[in-house]
Amino acid sequence: MTRIPTDTSKAHILVADDEASIRFVLREALEAAGHDIDEVETGDEALEALARGAYDLAFLDIRMSGPSGLDLLDRIDALGIDTSAVIITAQNTMENAVEAMKRGALDYLVKPFPLASAVALAEKALRTRMLHAEVEELRREVGRSMSPGGERLVGRSPAMLEIFKTIGKVAQHNVPVLITGESGTGKELVANAIHASSPRAEDPFVVVNAAAIPRELLETELFGHERGAFTGAVEARAGRFREASGGSLFLDEIGDMPIELQAKLLRVLQNGEITSVGGTQTTHVDVRIIAATHRDLDEELKRGRFREDLLYRLRVVPIHIPSLRERPEDVELLARTFMTRYAGELSEGPTELADATIDCLLAHDWPGNVRELENAIKRALVLHTGGVLTPDDFDFLTDNRKHDADSAASLAQLVASKVGAALDGADSGEVYRKILEQVERPLLETVLARTGGNQIRAAALLGINRNTLRKKIGELDIDVPTRSRP
Repeated sequence: MTRIPTDTSKAHILVADDEASIRFVLREALEAAGHDIDEVETGDEALEALARGAYDLAFLDIRMSGPSGLDLLDRIDALGIDTSAVIITAQNTMENAVEAMKRGALDYLVKPFPLASAVALAEKALRTRMLHAEVEELRREVGRSMSPGGERLVGRSPAMLEIFKTIGKVAQHNVPVLITGESGTGKELVANAIHASSPRAEDPFVVVNAAAIPRELLETELFGHERGAFTGAVEARAGRFREASGGSLFLDEIGDMPIELQAKLLRVLQNGEITSVGGTQTTHVDVRIIAATHRDLDEELKRGRFREDLLYRLRVVPIHIPSLRERPEDVELLARTFMTRYAGELSEGPTELADATIDCLLAHDWPGNVRELENAIKRALVLHTGGVLTPDDFDFLTDNRKHDADSAASLAQLVASKVGAALDGADSGEVYRKILEQVERPLLETVLARTGGNQIRAAALLGINRNTLRKKIGELDIDVPTRSRP
């Protein structure tokens, strides 16, 4: 459980370093910023202090007597100590940086470092802890976001945290919600989380997919029919609105609903009354409407395929779920969630994801979004032969060799055209630099986008030093995506 700081402007901080001068300057700077500081000089003293104290943040030297800073990160995790940690190192190597972040460090500082950086990290630790505490509370409010099938709404990207917040706010109010997003992003899970968090949670959550039911049957599916209303109607049927009475009705793919049926749905939203097919009496229904679509309803409206008045009625509270490629921070968490869910059923013994496999998953575009990732994990678990899933187990994600060959040919043609243009011009002496600039910028932007702005992971994927990456970012004036740490 994340401990909520009692004072959101003051942190309780531990400084562990065998250099007295480092401890002194950190104490001075952090106390001047209003924080409470304890200091120790050995790893053993640091572990003892962490175990007994409630620290918001610890600055840990990577090398000191007793357990190292990296060892302490492992102990913090193993003991469930609720403290964020920053590694202090005199060796600015990619290996140290990657290892520190892999073991859960909030960040790392390279000696000598600006004291302002340490103060900024203290503020970052407080903000992070407050955010995590808020998200935990929201997750409790949304009933742990569980669907009837046991699926959990998972995410830690900024976009998903905002969705969690919206769910927590809207669940208590009986207003329509319109969920948009590409197929496979988890729209039904969001709808179910809203229902599960609402006062209607003990009543039915009924799902109707407007795209999966023939249009001639959709009206009776929703509103029911009377006996003899049409050929084959040998008995009356209640319909999904009545089945959902007291609860929530999730209208999936509302953008595919025939426009003539939209008018009847609008009347339900306006006065809460329905009339069954073949019937003459109206019946009042107490149902909350949650709708979803992968279509652009504003565009459908322009084309005359969706009613403007219905759109306004449905879109009281809009929730948009970004595609998985727009929130790469969630890929690893989702992959591990699916591993936990299906490993016992589909594989023999414990199964883990290799670090290189995470990079492989991050490099994929996931056009099918979360559903595609879930199925990829299932397929890999069924076919793998070892206890660790490696990139080889996901070869099927990049097996479209023709596409790769076509892409390589297109790139070669682009370079050839640029070279030809340069040789014909007055700037032929700068061919190498100009072509590299045109290739380098989109390359770095793409990798940074895939890693959610994580420069350490981006540098590792590119096979270059993090300082080189930082230099290139500055030279090319690249905007680094903001990332959220778990």
